[in-house]
Amino acid sequence: MKEPLLYLCHRIPFPPNKGDKIASYNILKFLSKRYDIYLGCFIDDNFDIQFEDDVRAFCVDCKFITISRSYSKLKSLTALLDGSPITLPFYSRKSMQRWVDDTVETHQIQKAFVFSSCMAQYVHHYSSDLHTVMHFVDIDSDKWLQYAQKSQGVMKAIYHREHQTLAQYEKRIANAFSVSCFVTPAETEAFKSMIPSAIRQKIHPLENGLDSQFFSPDAKHKLAEPYDLANENYLVFTGAMDYWANADAVKWFTDHVWPEVTKVIPDAKFYIVGSSPTPEVNALADIDGITVTGRVEDVRPYLVHAKAAVAPMQIARGVQNKVLEAMAMAKPILVSSLGIEGIDNYPTSQLYVSDDASTSINWAIEKLSKQPSIAIDSRVWIKDTYSWDAKLSPLLNYLGEVHANQ
Repeated sequence: MKEPLLYLCHRIPFPPNKGDKIASYNILKFLSKRYDIYLGCFIDDNFDIQFEDDVRAFCVDCKFITISRSYSKLKSLTALLDGSPITLPFYSRKSMQRWVDDTVETHQIQKAFVFSSCMAQYVHHYSSDLHTVMHFVDIDSDKWLQYAQKSQGVMKAIYHREHQTLAQYEKRIANAFSVSCFVTPAETEAFKSMIPSAIRQKIHPLENGLDSQFFSPDAKHKLAEPYDLANENYLVFTGAMDYWANADAVKWFTDHVWPEVTKVIPDAKFYIVGSSPTPEVNALADIDGITVTGRVEDVRPYLVHAKAAVAPMQIARGVQNKVLEAMAMAKPILVSSLGIEGIDNYPTSQLYVSDDASTSINWAIEKLSKQPSIAIDSRVWIKDTYSWDAKLSPLLNYLGEVHANQ
């Protein structure tokens, strides 16, 4: 009989096709080998309802609550009345709280793992009774500050308010919970600098891994490919395209880099691959050579045939999975300095870091002008450095009593 564990996350941890779901799924898979999992999560995309059974396979019991993003945005405005972060009412549902309370009492649960700060509200009042591990992933409050710096008018004020209120909430959670985690050592140290020294010993890294067998150029013959990409000369960007940081990155690239590239290489293509593109992203498909795919079954065919990948992030926190995936697929990649934050000691032979448009233009032209390069060093480094089991092994200690009292 395995020990019961309450696992809360803000989004159903399947399919593992975007940053937070890749992490939450692999953590779920890792923990299910050692605990009886009681999982509570939200579904904010009706497409994901079909995957409930995939998640149930790892759990003793699950609570799925489907939410409307438009209603949740309206609900979040109630935070303006009480001074709380707007993120909290967005994910606040009485039915989830009832399920958590009933589950903790019925199954005498003594440990909880919480993925994303917005889910801490469901166990905050248990902090003295439960051994609670909070996985913040990134410093979300800092992300809102970056949004504020890129906005104007009313939205600038709202984003700045969210930065301030969420930062205070993050500090309260870190004080109340047994252990708090961030996805990189750099994020961990940055957060420690924000909080009193007395609780810094409770803050630890919990890094992301990568499935290098799944993301492998050697698997290309196994891929279901309803795509005619093998003969195209293209660069690729992958990521959920309703996420502001991704939309902002491709807009920067198409504004500052792409026009000069196509002047030199008229047949060049740029594939923007990812679900739920915003109207602004969809509009980029009107530009010669640019394809916005929307949701795809598998990003690997787009990676395997690309001359190179790009990740010119202008807003970012933590490790970018898109960078790790491209490296695992042995692809050259252009990354901004923000896009490479949290990834250390990486091989540089086929990974180029630049925030400058002119050097990015030259790099893109060079890659598109030559036969495909195989970034062997990048793939070997990923295999040696980023296995999920190795990256998640500290979590077993965090869920014990070792770190809570150190």
